[in-house]
Amino acid sequence: MSTVLVVEDSVTEMQILTSYLQQAGLMVVSAQSGEEAQVKLSSQRPDLIVLDVILPGQSGFELCRELKADPRTSGIPVIICSTKDTEVDKMWGNLLGANAYIPKPVDQTLFLTTIRQLLK
Repeated sequence: MSTVLVVEDSVTEMQILTSYLQQAGLMVVSAQSGEEAQVKLSSQRPDLIVLDVILPGQSGFELCRELKADPRTSGIPVIICSTKDTEVDKMWGNLLGANAYIPKPVDQTLFLTTIRQLLK
């Protein structure tokens, strides 16, 4: 069973994403900030990471850059999931190494299709 780390500070969004992932048969580990995500990554290695952009403290963009620069986490696919949905935001996500950028509100079919493709 694949494990997905979801980094999301909104309880409602976390519940929605967790529900989608669990329905698809995936195990979910959650973090509400970039700092909490780093702590969890020090003790476990997920198969995929879903990041919000707007987080308390470190932004999702900053966390993505750090993850892709670190040899221990650079190979883990990252999906940015955010209400920040301009072309510039998508470009930044791409430049920082995100494997996909999905706008909120999240379309369940697009979300799960993207995850399945990245977990292959």
